[in-house]
Amino acid sequence: MKHYNIEEDMRYLQLLSQSFPTVAEASTEIINLQAILNLPKGTEHFLADIHGEYEAFIHVLKNASGNIKRKVNELFGNTLRESEKRELCTLIYYPEQKLELVKHNETDIDDWYHITLHQLVAVCRDVSSKYTRSKVRKSLPADFSYIIQELLHEHTEDHDKTAYVNVIVDTIISTGRADDFIIAIANVIQRLAIDSLHILGDIYDRGPGAHIIMDTMRKYHSWDMQWGNHDILWMGAAAGNDACICNVIRLSLRYGNLSTLEEGYGINLVPLATFAMETYKNDPCMEFIPKTSGGASLLDEKTLRLTAQMHKAIAVIQFKVESQIIAKHPEWKMNDRCLFEHVDYQNGTIDLQGKTYKMSSCSFPTINPAAPSELSPEEEILISKLHHSFSVCEKLHKHIRVMLQHGCMYGIYNNNLLFHASCPLNEDGSLKEVEIFPGKKYSGRALMHHTGMQIRTAFQQDSAPEERDYAIDYFLYLWCGPDSPLFDKSKMATFERYFIADKETHVEEKGYYFKLRDNEEVIDHILDAFGVVGSNRHIINGHVPVRTLKGENPIKANGKLMVIDGGFSKAYHNETGIAGYTLVYHSRGFQLVQHEPFTSTEDAIQRGTDIKSTTQIVEMSNRRMLVADTDIGVELRKQIDDLEELLFAYRHGYIKEKEKKQ
Repeated sequence: MKHYNIEEDMRYLQLLSQSFPTVAEASTEIINLQAILNLPKGTEHFLADIHGEYEAFIHVLKNASGNIKRKVNELFGNTLRESEKRELCTLIYYPEQKLELVKHNETDIDDWYHITLHQLVAVCRDVSSKYTRSKVRKSLPADFSYIIQELLHEHTEDHDKTAYVNVIVDTIISTGRADDFIIAIANVIQRLAIDSLHILGDIYDRGPGAHIIMDTMRKYHSWDMQWGNHDILWMGAAAGNDACICNVIRLSLRYGNLSTLEEGYGINLVPLATFAMETYKNDPCMEFIPKTSGGASLLDEKTLRLTAQMHKAIAVIQFKVESQIIAKHPEWKMNDRCLFEHVDYQNGTIDLQGKTYKMSSCSFPTINPAAPSELSPEEEILISKLHHSFSVCEKLHKHIRVMLQHGCMYGIYNNNLLFHASCPLNEDGSLKEVEIFPGKKYSGRALMHHTGMQIRTAFQQDSAPEERDYAIDYFLYLWCGPDSPLFDKSKMATFERYFIADKETHVEEKGYYFKLRDNEEVIDHILDAFGVVGSNRHIINGHVPVRTLKGENPIKANGKLMVIDGGFSKAYHNETGIAGYTLVYHSRGFQLVQHEPFTSTEDAIQRGTDIKSTTQIVEMSNRRMLVADTDIGVELRKQIDDLEELLFAYRHGYIKEKEKKQ
């Protein structure tokens, strides 16, 4: 018999008794929780490095990295043709758009409705089978909740129920509700195919629709994120860090994608365009022509030239503002990145680490060689306007609040340690101490935790002014500081790539985490330091594209580390050879899904094309994992223990049962 400290726990038990005021209600809840423990584990979905590619991202959400297609194949493998299964999948992903096409092409729409409704109910029944009826019920739309519940729990194999089910389906069609019902049940299938979503950073930059992705996530049922370096850049811009503002604009111009800035957030770039056209009107700005793999390929010659001028204008301002912030913080040891101070403007050369290099361009009309980091009066006015535009953008700040609400620097879920990029290490693989506030150094889990607290300080009005100012500045270090867990390289060679042709200056030496992460002992040491236990524990990262063309493997350290850079960014496709990886963790184990590039949403709807995926089995369990094997299971057992103590308190007279009101 268990020993309880009733008197010590009395205050908590009194509170618990308000929710379960009788022995019967407490007993019923224990039975419910014990039953839930024995359900199959819910499916977790891991994505990383989405980079504004909203169409591909939303498609992967809708198809659950191929999970829905797998279900359809299992259910209808021998009874439907491949084309019919493809059509059914497309209907589940895009019900509204697909219905329009079907109704235009089908000659007997009632017959199609009848067949399709039964198929959708079968898929819905399959994806809902691992959940309690209560959880399924909460996922159902109010209009069709009762009907869907009836259809899910009545099988046509039972001859007594066949007529009942058929009448329900026939009535849905005859009352003109078939379209609404199909849309509703398709959304339920999408909702139940994935129990929880983990985003391992970098929603922002490169692609055109980060704001659309954030709008999608605001409504998503269950998700968390670990911030990436590009997310931090936008958070810094929203917090008022001018270097982050410049970087955000520069990256948008570099990839020719201004839609997130202008259409998504209403950032006014007219002052930048006016300034750039006047200041760089005689400069070809060749080194600033946008990358053509993104939106830049759609730009006409005149727009391309203006984009290049704006690109150079904001880059020059960025390097100046960065130098000013770096000069304020000698503890960062980044003074070597104040590169305008190393330029010989007369001879067009630059001195770096004892060597002299020829500049590919030395046209800097706004630079005063005697004080190269000072902004010109016109640049001061411009950065003030841009700062104001970011500070008053309510939609951007709303999205940042969502990231603060759902995000952090790291997460531990079901024995998996998630973080975007790196855990800084020393050469011997030990955890490296990093200074994140003058005089305060941390490593490992403490470093991640305090970095997250530092980020939040920048958005708290009740923070001490000096702490808040430092936190706002620190976004720059997180973006490009050598020991930042979101960067972890010797330098960010943006200046060198723009202005120095010699590629030896472009090298960014990776930190020891990236050099040692295939070492199983090192990974075990990190997992131990973060308190991750269990025989099947892993680190899951994003950040670095896996170069499949060069033979790179996303599975490292004997299976203990997985790199799932989503590869959504079109800028990387030629380099990686694929469109990246996503990871699915269901009750049978881990499946790594390798994706080929997504064509378009329109193509998926019109022709039923899907992201072509190859599934690699990473780890399969020798038995089906249950809720009892998860973090939720640990929490449910604690709740059961508490309820059993409450039962003891009731039965031994410590607490009186409350009578139900008639």
